[in-house]
Amino acid sequence: MNDLHIKTPLIESLPLSRLCSRPVWLKIEAVQPSGSFKLRGIGRACSHYVTRGATALVSSSGGNAGIAVAYAGRKLSVPVTVVVPQSTPARAVELIKQERAEVVIHGESWQEAHAYALELAGPECAYIHPFDDPLLWPGHASLIDEVAEAGIRPDGVVISVGGGGLLCGIVEGLQRNGMNDVPILAVETEGAASLAGSLGAGELIELEQITTIATTLGAKKVAEQAFAYRLHHDLTSLVVSDLQAVNACLDFADDHRLLVEPACGAALAAVYESARWVHDKTSILVVVCGGAGVTITQLQKWQTDLEAGS
Repeated sequence: MNDLHIKTPLIESLPLSRLCSRPVWLKIEAVQPSGSFKLRGIGRACSHYVTRGATALVSSSGGNAGIAVAYAGRKLSVPVTVVVPQSTPARAVELIKQERAEVVIHGESWQEAHAYALELAGPECAYIHPFDDPLLWPGHASLIDEVAEAGIRPDGVVISVGGGGLLCGIVEGLQRNGMNDVPILAVETEGAASLAGSLGAGELIELEQITTIATTLGAKKVAEQAFAYRLHHDLTSLVVSDLQAVNACLDFADDHRLLVEPACGAALAAVYESARWVHDKTSILVVVCGGAGVTITQLQKWQTDLEAGS
């Protein structure tokens, strides 16, 4: 099975290392061809289904997964339909169409888009789930393979969590590279904190609604496997505000000349805000998960609006 993703840079961030007084390593998934880490697992799943006879692909997405499926479909020469909720940024819709996929806008939330996409998937059409499919997680785990190949062994990994697909992949990657003892900080934004809510309740819960601007984190319920990993891996939850996530995106753009969306800014905010979790770590890995559906103008507008409302 040919990989559709690329090996991404692993760099030490001097600004963040100075801020935290310890090495901070960045895995730059924002430079994947689709703009986010999603291509690692989704490319693997798409290749799997097409190899086994699928003649079309259908997915549902808040943005990044849809772009990844559309990219994979173009590379594999199969048609793609992506169902997105009404909250999906226009920029993300444009990028999905740019990959020559059909976009259907349906429902107010990803869950509604997901249900409609399942109805569209015919017998010869594979449905690509954006996060809750075991086919995805080994692809996402390849991110940690590359960190291990570079000889880096952090004692903490910081990631953003939406539906939990990246979390599942990171745990799998740590386990298969002998890093089972490396703890994970799972960061969500207020208004999309389904993992934090589940951990607090001691059971998998579903949010009533998504109220964050980080719409690509907008799964009302995390994958069951992501929640189950709390029993087998050192997992800490952190919730940041939308403003903290946006500020982190803008700071990151200044520091590293790279644009990411608030879903990624959540993880970066944990480091820029020097969250308590980082204080006893000697070397931190931050997954810069990316996100193509944002512009600097939009980030600045969000910042202005959020500051006015705070």
